[in-house]
Amino acid sequence: MSKNWNHNRALEHINKKLKDVESVTIKDYVRDMSLVSIPTNVAYRVDGVHLYADIQNLSDMLNITAVEGTDCHKRTLRFLDQHYRAVKRILDRVDGRRVDFHSQRLHALFTKPYNSETDAEKKRVQRAVATAQLIVDVLAETGDDDQQIPAAKVRIGIDSGLALAVNNGRNGYREPLFLGDPANHAAKLASNNTTRGIYLTNAARAAVDLKEVDAPEKSPLSKDEVKVCQDAAKLDVTAENIVEEWREDLKENPIGNFQFSRQTPPLCDMDIMALTPANSKRQDMVSLYADIDGFTAYVADNIEDNAQDVVRTLHVLRAEMERVVTSDFEGRRVRFIGDCIQALTCEGTAQNTDEEKSVSESTRLAGALRSSFNLSIDRLKEFGYESGKLGLAIGFDLGPVSVTRLGRHADRIRCAIGRKVIESENRQCACKGDETAIGQAAYDAGSEAVKKLFGTRKKVANLDYVEATEALADDGDESAKNARVAAYAGSPAIIKSDERVVEPYMTGGLEEVGLR
Repeated sequence: MSKNWNHNRALEHINKKLKDVESVTIKDYVRDMSLVSIPTNVAYRVDGVHLYADIQNLSDMLNITAVEGTDCHKRTLRFLDQHYRAVKRILDRVDGRRVDFHSQRLHALFTKPYNSETDAEKKRVQRAVATAQLIVDVLAETGDDDQQIPAAKVRIGIDSGLALAVNNGRNGYREPLFLGDPANHAAKLASNNTTRGIYLTNAARAAVDLKEVDAPEKSPLSKDEVKVCQDAAKLDVTAENIVEEWREDLKENPIGNFQFSRQTPPLCDMDIMALTPANSKRQDMVSLYADIDGFTAYVADNIEDNAQDVVRTLHVLRAEMERVVTSDFEGRRVRFIGDCIQALTCEGTAQNTDEEKSVSESTRLAGALRSSFNLSIDRLKEFGYESGKLGLAIGFDLGPVSVTRLGRHADRIRCAIGRKVIESENRQCACKGDETAIGQAAYDAGSEAVKKLFGTRKKVANLDYVEATEALADDGDESAKNARVAAYAGSPAIIKSDERVVEPYMTGGLEEVGLR
């Protein structure tokens, strides 16, 4: 049976989430405050330094074989596991905090010393730079020739400033998420291009008395500039210490052999928290990224005087996106990466993936995400909340994906890797806030109706659920036809809006949902 979305079901959920955040409390983060399990209706303004480390040779690992089989996935996961353990050990020793480790990207935060101390920001940036160099030096030594695991090639971005910390995650996977310029700018510096080094924004440069530059992304710190920060930070650990401890830890807690099995669809039944190297999942599936476009600027505009509405907007949008993925379309949310959801979907059996149906349903899922996004924004505005000028950029592709958790027992992080995971994110990044893009592999596997919908550009604007379902069904797509039949069953008279059939997808009539 085809999956479906309808207006009233979405509206009911959005209204419930609005009630969660009727009252929002914003606190200034100070000494000894915990950032663990932040309540839904609470946020902290955190003055800190954000570090992003981008491992640049992840794609090389995934493309080490011509065919994307189990060997390259096992090797890539071992590569990530080894380097994650090394970086986690560094952060534990330098009083830094791991925020997230998403495939090739590590996000860390430095909040100490607190602002009550003299030159606190300068000291935080110096500590971040010294830590960045430590990461570079350690990861250069943590390859494994016997396992054919290379050293990681790393580019690091650092910014300093005020961010908003809110709860990130649900159902036992709760950790802080940091919204605002410093995290975003550090991430962009880290992922800017292929040149390695340590890069600071002008705000971070000013904090350590360095001159402003026209192009921070092209101006890595010199050895002398790094040395000044190292001398000032006086980290109580060396690269040699970390590498030695890391090797001992690997002996005592070896990385398990990665073993894969299929997850029988629907993917919403996948228990990611139960996954380990020996119990990993791998199969052809659709990787999808949906990113709230314009959110960083929106946070920057409102973090001082209107932070409550930022919390409300994010909570409503993310909760509804997750509901659409997991409930309406029975997919699996891997994680939230800031204001972006990473999700997986798959149609088929325990033995095989139905590629054409997977692509069709993912196309309609993308439409459903946009319909729920638009409805959420409308409701936020009706309540008088400031939601800025936000959009939703969506990208997806089809291919082999491995899902597991990396790291030591009791400190594992979830991970989904594959060439098409990277491609789906790239497709999303190339979209404007009203666009949805499909990757080449998904396009090739899709029905003729899917190919017609996306066209030669493989990108379409303003694709909502009604448009996706009706367009695909009109051109003979079986999944969409089945969904339309289900929507029409017992439906009252059809109402046209912008040349589209609306009523069957609302289930309850226009009067009931307040549109008349």
